[in-house]
Amino acid sequence: MILSTVIVTYNHENDIKTCLTSLGDHLSIRPAEIIVVDNHSQDRTIAAVEDKRFRLKAKSLQLRILRNSTNTGFTHASNQGLRMAGGKFVLLLNPDTQITPQSIEKMIHFLSNNPNAGAVAPQLHYPDGSIQPSCRRFPQYRYLLSEAFGLNRLFPKTKLFNGWRMGDFDHTATRDVDQPQGACLLLTKSIGEQIGWLDERFVMFFSDVDFCRRIKQIGKKIYFYSKSTVVHRKGSSIYNRRTKMIRQSHQDFIRYFLKWYRSPTGWLCTFFGIPFLIILGSVRWSYFRVKERIV
Repeated sequence: MILSTVIVTYNHENDIKTCLTSLGDHLSIRPAEIIVVDNHSQDRTIAAVEDKRFRLKAKSLQLRILRNSTNTGFTHASNQGLRMAGGKFVLLLNPDTQITPQSIEKMIHFLSNNPNAGAVAPQLHYPDGSIQPSCRRFPQYRYLLSEAFGLNRLFPKTKLFNGWRMGDFDHTATRDVDQPQGACLLLTKSIGEQIGWLDERFVMFFSDVDFCRRIKQIGKKIYFYSKSTVVHRKGSSIYNRRTKMIRQSHQDFIRYFLKWYRSPTGWLCTFFGIPFLIILGSVRWSYFRVKERIV
């Protein structure tokens, strides 16, 4: 098996149809498998996936479906799929994406010809064709303060104030980055087995950030590869549950800082930073809660 594509779904009926269709139409690598892990969807996601099974089989793409009896969280479900993967290469793919012709093939070629690369991600596009900013530097408290006080919005193109979101990078050139968005990330199975798959203490968010950081720890680079493009509709299901996701994102953010900032200075920043994160999260949660009720 050359390639295993792992997709986690939760109420993604419409998204997964488009995603699987794009894989069937544009993925030429064989042998290849697609592993869909469904987190107890309440809509017709499973039916939509089953509907694609025979069409994908006709194109020599094996579709495997794992149905969870409860929503186990994105990270746990991702690990279920990753542990099932039999391919030399593993592609983590969001259901709200569409691959384009040769996009995955180009990434595999790049990864195969750059032995210092631990993972590679494509240039993401919005559905209208415009480039979607998708790379970030690893989080630091100074970036958090800049965002909290709105300095990143006042100076969006500067590394000093918008360094976390890489406002100083236009996403048109291939380069080494800290962390590309996990919507589409390719790596070898051997790398995942070497460092361990995703850390399930991060229920929904920051597991990809942590994973990239561990890849960097073993001396590998992570590349943003601008010659490969993938369409990303950017979290349609998340925005439908925005208040819940805000709470979860801040909890996982706190877990990230507790894990990675253990020096005396780091502990001091964490001691003062966590209450700040809790307050910031509460304000954001309250704002969107009121907004949802008005709508």
